[in-house]
Amino acid sequence: MKLNTFIAASVTSLMLSTSASVAAPAVVAGPGVDPGCFAPWDAETSFFQWPAKQGPYKVAIVNGFVGNGWRIQMIKTAKAFAEDPSMKDKLAEFKVVSTGTDAATQLGAIEDFINQGFDAIVTIAVSPEGFDRVIKLADRQDVVIVPFDNVLDTDAVMQINEDQLAMGRTWAQFVLDQLAEDGKTSGKVLEVRGLAGNSVDRDRSIGINAVLDESGGDWERVSVVGNWDDGTAQKVVADAIAVHGSFDAILAQGGTTGVVQAMLDAGHPMVPVAGESENGFRKLMAEHSAEGLKGISIGQSPGLVAIAMKAAVSALEGNVMPQLISVPLPVATYDELEDGVNYWSDLPDNFFTVNEFPACGVNITGPSIMAQSEADAT
Repeated sequence: MKLNTFIAASVTSLMLSTSASVAAPAVVAGPGVDPGCFAPWDAETSFFQWPAKQGPYKVAIVNGFVGNGWRIQMIKTAKAFAEDPSMKDKLAEFKVVSTGTDAATQLGAIEDFINQGFDAIVTIAVSPEGFDRVIKLADRQDVVIVPFDNVLDTDAVMQINEDQLAMGRTWAQFVLDQLAEDGKTSGKVLEVRGLAGNSVDRDRSIGINAVLDESGGDWERVSVVGNWDDGTAQKVVADAIAVHGSFDAILAQGGTTGVVQAMLDAGHPMVPVAGESENGFRKLMAEHSAEGLKGISIGQSPGLVAIAMKAAVSALEGNVMPQLISVPLPVATYDELEDGVNYWSDLPDNFFTVNEFPACGVNITGPSIMAQSEADAT
């Protein structure tokens, strides 16, 4: 009996020890700190709290894919925000790496930073799955991992995003409304998808096609992969026009400047286009809206990286944080565009226009972003 009691006590002790070793973060009651900036996704969102650490902190950005303008601007934005007075003194060390599209390589980089003693790791996940091992390792070391943009299919980490499903639905509903004004309730639409395997691409496409399904219209759908990149999107849209003829509308997850340029080069009629927040797309909308380019531009801002960095530091300071933080969709339609306000005729086409988050006190200027290098900072 004594032996059994001893074994039971030992097992219980081991379980408690193991549980404690992976206890970070604690699930606590809300509300969280600064809800104007760190808004919970919805009423069901849980709240996390990590043990407070003394700063300044070691923070790393572990990006995956880097082959388009959005990712390059994101890296530059992260570097610019690391130098901002509101952040600079809180960072003892700041590193940026891009690992490509291989999930194992990205996971290895995250694990390496954890083992080096970094306090927080901000990441755009190559895949929405497969991160369990590094999450457990981070929890044992009280390291804060913050996925943003392409997030994970888990509630075990603090994440930051815009509602990608809602973005896809908003794009599709705008296009349908524009077509309905011309008496069209069916037709042929082109969907220009993003980078395959990412949760953003998946969720946006689900939203787009759900609205098309719900409309009851007879929509012929053609899908191409543009990788959220202007050059790639321009090529695949040109090929689609050559093969399928004209489309009644185009819904582009990204690379939208290239999408419209392909239409212009092919002499394709100007039709409703839903797309991202590229400066070039907004320039083209302003120029060609009277010809029928009635577009909607919704920005998945590269500046999300700054909110993720700010959230990581806030968590390290011991503040209560939402598990899933919602950033509102910044929308501009063709009839709302104003040069110098929501697009800039003097900035490059591949500049993404949304980089201000007043509720968070984050305002990263175009010149400060463009002055940075896209290279890794190691």
